[in-house]
Amino acid sequence: MKALCDPDNALGCGLAAIRSQFKVPAEFPADVVEAAERAAQRKPNGHADRTDLPFVTLDPATSTDLDQAFTIERSGPDLILRYAIADVAWFVGDGDVIDTEAWKRGTTLYLPDGKARLYPASLSEKAASLLPDGQRPAVIFTVKVDEEGNVRLDGAERALIRSTAKLAYDTVRDSDLPQDFAEFARRIDRAEDRRGAARVDPPEQEVVAQGSNRFQLVFRPRMPSEDRNAALSLAANLAIADALLAHGTGLFRVMAGPDERAVSRLRNTAKAFGLSWPANATLTQFERTLQASNPKHAAFMLAVRRAGNGAAYAPYANGVVPWHAGIAATYAHATAPLRRLADRYVVRATLSIANGQPVETAVTDAFAKLPGIMARAGNLDGQVERAVIDLAEAVMLEGEIGRIFPAIVTDLDDRGARIQLRDLPVVARVDAHNVAPGAGLQVRLESAVPDQRSVTFKRMS
Repeated sequence: MKALCDPDNALGCGLAAIRSQFKVPAEFPADVVEAAERAAQRKPNGHADRTDLPFVTLDPATSTDLDQAFTIERSGPDLILRYAIADVAWFVGDGDVIDTEAWKRGTTLYLPDGKARLYPASLSEKAASLLPDGQRPAVIFTVKVDEEGNVRLDGAERALIRSTAKLAYDTVRDSDLPQDFAEFARRIDRAEDRRGAARVDPPEQEVVAQGSNRFQLVFRPRMPSEDRNAALSLAANLAIADALLAHGTGLFRVMAGPDERAVSRLRNTAKAFGLSWPANATLTQFERTLQASNPKHAAFMLAVRRAGNGAAYAPYANGVVPWHAGIAATYAHATAPLRRLADRYVVRATLSIANGQPVETAVTDAFAKLPGIMARAGNLDGQVERAVIDLAEAVMLEGEIGRIFPAIVTDLDDRGARIQLRDLPVVARVDAHNVAPGAGLQVRLESAVPDQRSVTFKRMS
């Protein structure tokens, strides 16, 4: 994709404006920082010693907030995943100042120039992070996976672990990983095919600094190691969700699929990218043919994500089976407590039921409140992400005023036509009412204003 030349530092100024407009949390209050530093000194007790197990982590190379470490072994035909999750609840107490601040934030927000953390760095990137520099308290979920990819939670315990390696997606070798890492992912993938799951995991759209006020708006391609690693979280979250549902408690991730109008619009988007979507294939069937390493496929994956009805959180309700259409199963979030507030409570509930204990009142009370908190945090995350992309698109196109681009109509409403540029993953509107979805247009770029994060096109034909 075309590089962004930014001699006036419009991107830097624009990101500062985004932080201000959306009230992105900045530094933590002094009392929260002090409390986190004290909490970081807590010595674990009541944790089993599992430091002899060969746990490793696998994340982006620059990540330091490491939620998960894992090891895999065989038990007859089954694979046993021991998934260690950062024991955030060991450091954060109900109602303390760290907890109160986390409830205000909900999630960690990621921007090109830095992140707004859910917890202070002394916890999220040091004492609670599963870094390979010493013992760490964790909650280990033991998940059994049979030859068909069916999962079952076999236990949960608080334990001390010692990660033996911090592995990175782009440099990891098969020899660095547990012997059955790839087989584990294949089993989970086969189970997804059997369920008819339609998970959409596009590469992340990123603004990459290239020096001398130059940037590039790119899709970071997903690597095989990243997809295989995602299978670990998927398996654990599915097993945890089943256990919670069976015990009549929990907080679940739910989502309905795109409606008929959205699917029709997606067919036009596919056409805009030159993708061949057979008329007799469902969206789910078509999605399973996509490759995240293909930039046009990646852009379409983003379109699918945005076309859905949106995922949400829902507490357990008697007689209701929570459902996630993309995964085609009952699903929960438990594996990223350093970055998502809700996960800390799901971890606590699962730990209780796996050990025959009642779920704490503070946890069940939180399940009732968390959907609203997480929705607000998710909305903010989406608004910030969209604003960053809009900014990058405006900076990228600023020097292209007057250029004519081929585009295709993806949708119509009373405001005109929504278009997708054929050669760039840019979505915009144009004043065109007498066209049909799927029609090709030529549009001229009339303006690109980074300060307003806006681009304007005019229909030419």
